[in-house]
Amino acid sequence: MEQDLAAKMVFVSGPRQVGKTTLARQVLARSGAAGEYLSWDNRQDRAEIRAARWPGGRGLVVLDEIHKWRGWKRWLKGEFDRHRDHVRFLVTGSARLDVSRRGGDSLQGRYHHYRLHPFSFAEAADRASERGVEPGEELPIPPRADPGLVTSLLRYGGFPEPFLAQSERGARRWRKERLERFFREDVRDLEPLRDLASFELFASLLPQRVGSPLSLNALREDLEVSHRAATHWANVLDALYYSYRFRPFGAPAARTLKKAPKAYLWDWTLVDEPAARFENLLASHLLKFCHFLNDHGGFAVDLHYLRDRDGREVDFLVTRERKPWFAVEAKLSERRVDPALRSFRERLRIPFCYQVTREEGRDVLDQGVRVVPASRFLGALF
Repeated sequence: MEQDLAAKMVFVSGPRQVGKTTLARQVLARSGAAGEYLSWDNRQDRAEIRAARWPGGRGLVVLDEIHKWRGWKRWLKGEFDRHRDHVRFLVTGSARLDVSRRGGDSLQGRYHHYRLHPFSFAEAADRASERGVEPGEELPIPPRADPGLVTSLLRYGGFPEPFLAQSERGARRWRKERLERFFREDVRDLEPLRDLASFELFASLLPQRVGSPLSLNALREDLEVSHRAATHWANVLDALYYSYRFRPFGAPAARTLKKAPKAYLWDWTLVDEPAARFENLLASHLLKFCHFLNDHGGFAVDLHYLRDRDGREVDFLVTRERKPWFAVEAKLSERRVDPALRSFRERLRIPFCYQVTREEGRDVLDQGVRVVPASRFLGALF
């Protein structure tokens, strides 16, 4: 981010309470130059923003929640073009910032965008700076790792407040209050919904469907709403970083399906079933891995899953430039290689395949598939 700010604006978006403001303040403190933090939610700061009163000399200005101003994009374009030689802009906000930036191309070419995720295993283990992998290479599985961090992440999640507190009671209270603010503030600010109660019920059904192809038609029938409403609600939840979806990888030679996506949650602690929560944990780490390679490195890296017409399925496939890079199957304790993983490896010629287990154990390489515990596999990601 500090490197990117030398030439362009930087946008940081992500879920509510993931640490965007804290990160921005840290960047501001490290900048070593005149600068200031201004939030659109503060009345006095709002007046400063509208008056465009910036620090003298070369400095960094952090604009938080500015997307709540309807004309923010056109205004910011003008300010950046006028002051780009001496004022740097770091723009942060909730998922609504991400939504707003898609509404037009007036800022195109003037910013870099980062998506901030909850803490990953590598960050919790203080290994986040060890980024040696390039797309297409084998993952650098560390020789040892702390399995207790996997337990903590599964129990408390990766959002900073509950993870750092390590308190069951505190995590429950934080989760309850966060969801209340999410539905009462974020959703209403983005998209006023007529039937908020049904929308909340729709969201509450998603944790039960984590890890399975998501049928919006089934959800529509359960709630007795239109398919258009169910589709719109799913898009709103994705846009506000409550959930995310990715589609199966299409490969005619392997008879794969291209239809229903799978849905996962940004806060995997909302998933009760142990196997589904573990799978969601892996999905979130892989998504963060792909987002970093996209946002920072500019690589075309994407996350998919595999499923063929015979019902064989592999949980995750990471692709590079639309070609298979590595596949991952999540298991709680099973160490025998899943036949589907072996089958897809042969048919798609996937360079690297991993079966990741929640249970600890030694590595096993079985006909090209590496069986590895989650603590060591997650330690290879960013």
